[in-house]
Amino acid sequence: MRAVAVAEPPAVHNGRAVKIFFPLLLLACFGVAVLSICTGSLGITPAEVWNLLLHPDETTASMIVWKIRLPRAFATLLGGGYLAVSGLLLQVYFRNPIVGPFILGISSGATLMVSLVMLTTLTVQLHLMSSVTTTLAAIIGAYAVMSIVVFISSRVRSGVTVLIVGLMMGYLCHSVTAVLTALAEKEQIKGFVLWQLGSFSGFRWGEIGLLCILGGAVLILIYLMAKPLNALLLGEEYALSMGIPVRWFRVSLLLTSCALAGMVTAMAGPVAFIGLAVPHMARMIFSTSDNRILIPASMLLGGMVTALCDLVARSLMAPVELPLSAITALFGAPVVIGLLMKKRVKL
Repeated sequence: MRAVAVAEPPAVHNGRAVKIFFPLLLLACFGVAVLSICTGSLGITPAEVWNLLLHPDETTASMIVWKIRLPRAFATLLGGGYLAVSGLLLQVYFRNPIVGPFILGISSGATLMVSLVMLTTLTVQLHLMSSVTTTLAAIIGAYAVMSIVVFISSRVRSGVTVLIVGLMMGYLCHSVTAVLTALAEKEQIKGFVLWQLGSFSGFRWGEIGLLCILGGAVLILIYLMAKPLNALLLGEEYALSMGIPVRWFRVSLLLTSCALAGMVTAMAGPVAFIGLAVPHMARMIFSTSDNRILIPASMLLGGMVTALCDLVARSLMAPVELPLSAITALFGAPVVIGLLMKKRVKL
């Protein structure tokens, strides 16, 4: 039950495609970010945004740009990119095209741990910053679920079994979260439900700094792992012959993937389908499985897609903001269905 699209040797990438599509992705990310900053209840032109960025003042427009829209634009680009890279790593690890942080229960584990912080007396007992506390809790939850899934997958060599285990872990985490929600106070429930819908609203510059520092460090480490990732696609024996400690490398792969997914889930809530669909879009655009290309491509494409979905979520039925995961599911589900229908992907 393996996926040919992921398990095949890395294709030699088209240098011309790289030179064309990377600048286009950068331009698209910039364009969506500008559109996101300009769009809202108070319309602001790009020229006005540029002027406010260069010369901030105490006007309402300046406060909206600097304290609300600009942090949100950065958060969507970074968060979406991290989720896409996390999904890419998991697909390489499991050699399966339909795995991702949401499918394998990683996001559910992170949600469960965040619910323990937000819905219990831990919020009173812990005197740390809420963003740091929820981030650590989400990462611990992501690691816990992923450890269980990996342990079972090492015993049962079946891609379908791994997916079923991930789904069951997600259901278990959801059931415990539901019990905690039923026993919590109304004020706690309101905040948790809003967080659980998934949204990049309300981001502060401190949280953006946390995403940049922690996520950036993990991302650099992941890019340094690109060549060993390519060797792993050719099989464990080949990777061992290249001097790669496969066992420890796989552990590092899971740790970095869970760190990215848990970090984003902690701050923005569960966001579905980005980690599942975007890596396949990157493979189709660049026609390669070379992770030296796919890692930065997934980062840019994931950020652009998430920023676009976030813009749709808050603009489609304004002033009501739709759940972000509902929009990403509308985008991601057709991509996954199309992937399963392609003849070259066999499960």
